[in-house]
Amino acid sequence: MVNYFKYLPLSKEDESWGASVLNAGCTSIKATAAYPLKTHPAHHNFDWKTWRSLQEYQIIYITDGQGVFESESCKETVVRAGTIIILFPNEKHRYKPDNNTGWDEYWVGLKGPAIDSLLKFGYLRLDKPCIYVGFDDRIFDILTHIIENTKEEKPGYQPLISGAVMHLLGICHAITKQHSTGTKEEEQIINKSKLLFRSNISNAYSAEQAAIDLNVGYSWFRKLFKDYSGMSPGQYYLQLKIDKARDLLGNSNMPVKVISMELNFQSSFYFSKLFKDKTGLKPTEYRRRSHILSRVAGPES
Repeated sequence: MVNYFKYLPLSKEDESWGASVLNAGCTSIKATAAYPLKTHPAHHNFDWKTWRSLQEYQIIYITDGQGVFESESCKETVVRAGTIIILFPNEKHRYKPDNNTGWDEYWVGLKGPAIDSLLKFGYLRLDKPCIYVGFDDRIFDILTHIIENTKEEKPGYQPLISGAVMHLLGICHAITKQHSTGTKEEEQIINKSKLLFRSNISNAYSAEQAAIDLNVGYSWFRKLFKDYSGMSPGQYYLQLKIDKARDLLGNSNMPVKVISMELNFQSSFYFSKLFKDKTGLKPTEYRRRSHILSRVAGPES
């Protein structure tokens, strides 16, 4: 994970949408490291001893490690990986990763009447700010999608990412209503493995390493993953890389060789061969067709 955060300007048009994203980011806190990072603006920094209150909501997804959370309305609670923490405006709170484990966090801050209504009608609760959702790659995808859109701030990005936050909260609500997490250990292993694959899409990673990280035998893990997903974990991981390559080919000018390096393929030749096997097109052909289709569609008149 590359540490990243950004605080965003808002226009009157953005605020009229009903929900506005104020900031977003991701941070990997190593064991024994100081927390939070001191590079954030002063009004967002805090100390465990002094607590903090914000003028916004924040949604924080802990994807690795563990820690503790406490607020005015919630006694000190252990936060494990797979937990969403909701921070509420004007609610004193404090939280931190465990010194022995650290943690990885993704977050987004927002405000607006759309999310106010979720609190008003009880979908969000001050006394239940920690929601265990497990290792759900839909939530991970939404948060990374939000972060990527904050980097360029293209026209219309605010309604796009604020809508994505509401979708994320809808997924969390559905998970808790369906009681789908924590009931099957095997399902949790599969969900966590998918998150590991997505988190390491640009790294030298493998299905065997995932089994080691999950503390399970590889043969058992491979069979379980295939039973759940219809493909081996190695093929799933490869498909994630191909999907990311398609996105980079269609939406950037990054050279094919650089894309192959970015996604940690052993060579650009090997990458091109695999890409054609999976899509039926060479990377250069796929890029050319994507650009042609983009020009044909053009901007709306």
